[in-house]
Amino acid sequence: MGIKITDTTLRDSHQSLIATRMSTEEMLPIVETIDKVGYHSLECWGGATFDACMRFLNEDPWERLRKIRDKAKNTKLQMLLRGQNLLGYKHYADDVVDYFVQKAVANGIDIIRIFDALNDPRNVERSLMACKKEGGHAQACFSYTISPFHSLEQFVRDAKTFEEMGADSICIKDMAGLLTPYEAYDLVKALKENIKVPIQLHTHYTSGVASMTYLKAIEAGVDVVDCAISPMAMGTSQPPVEPLVATLKGTKYDTGYDLNFLSEIASYFSKLREKYLKKELLSTKVMGVDINTLIYQVPGGMLSNLVSQLKQAGQEDKLLDVLQEVPRVRKDLGYPPLVTPSSQIVGTQAVLNVLMGERYKMVPKETKGLVRGEYGKTPAPIDDDIVKKIIGDEERITCRPADLIPSELPKIREEAAEYIEQEEDVLTYAMFPQVARKFFEYRRAQKYKIDSDMVDYEYKIHPLG
Repeated sequence: MGIKITDTTLRDSHQSLIATRMSTEEMLPIVETIDKVGYHSLECWGGATFDACMRFLNEDPWERLRKIRDKAKNTKLQMLLRGQNLLGYKHYADDVVDYFVQKAVANGIDIIRIFDALNDPRNVERSLMACKKEGGHAQACFSYTISPFHSLEQFVRDAKTFEEMGADSICIKDMAGLLTPYEAYDLVKALKENIKVPIQLHTHYTSGVASMTYLKAIEAGVDVVDCAISPMAMGTSQPPVEPLVATLKGTKYDTGYDLNFLSEIASYFSKLREKYLKKELLSTKVMGVDINTLIYQVPGGMLSNLVSQLKQAGQEDKLLDVLQEVPRVRKDLGYPPLVTPSSQIVGTQAVLNVLMGERYKMVPKETKGLVRGEYGKTPAPIDDDIVKKIIGDEERITCRPADLIPSELPKIREEAAEYIEQEEDVLTYAMFPQVARKFFEYRRAQKYKIDSDMVDYEYKIHPLG
């Protein structure tokens, strides 16, 4: 049985390299060719694409999904969902989660990859159940990270919890490119010995080891790996698909994919890549190998954030101090994996600790929220003295945070009423009210312009009277 590949070119690849700026118009001409490859799935939605679609491209994300679905007749479409956060940056009520998942599947999504920033299974459960109820494939994932708390046994326990919840497959989500080849071999082997459902591996090329990591994971029995087409691969993106297909050819892991098809797809994206370089959307900074990723366990995107925060404060020379403070803050906060939003919380707090010359002298509301339990349960418990220092005697949340959120849909529907042209607009508004409002007004203006152009046109053909 050959290895299967998920193609990330239309989602994580351009999210990682060009801040999610690939437009639907740029995607559609090549989708039918991608559809012929025989991929396990095509990741094309979710993550930051929903927000970026409207905010930067004036596009409707639901319309994008329907158009891709229309052209990809044979390949399963996949999306990334942040558990109870859906595609936004806060927890939503269960009725919003249920409805969002229902509409995602109805509009063409087959596989939903669900994760939580803290690996708190309670934040994954609702969307997982909703996906299964709609007949979708629910893939639960744990965020891979390195800390004294995290171990092979811990990750196997996380995966077992997800399997017991009913997950159809498990994904190792290595968002920072921290998983090295032999570690990957041991982790996949341990999972395959303890878990019955398929195992998929997702990583980034940031630290330069990702293709080797895939090879060892494949030898250990992983079922599916995530790759991008070569012009949109490597750097902060995923490993390239073509070299892996060529490497496995003629072995028991042979993918069976045709390199001629892949070459045709690569040549299409090579032209796009040139365009992105010209527009300075693609920077050579994100294309190289950054070994600091392995030294400080800081993902590429987080590193550039830290640099820009220090730049604004005119304290760029403090970068090393901040990089050394990050693991200390992370330990204090219960070893959260460094992924949105915990990477931003830990990073900002580390910067403040260094700039203030005193630890936790200034504490943003997000750090307080994390300690309070608003984001869920941290992997390791937070020491009482840190809790006291950050939130004093405030009460902490011990239940699933979403249990405290009353139903929201009716209120959202009422607020968005004047803009709604399709049922999905309610969910768009729920995710990003301000961005959505702006987009809905733009959409209305475009429609009005087309209508008035039509009136003008008809008048010229048949002058009234």
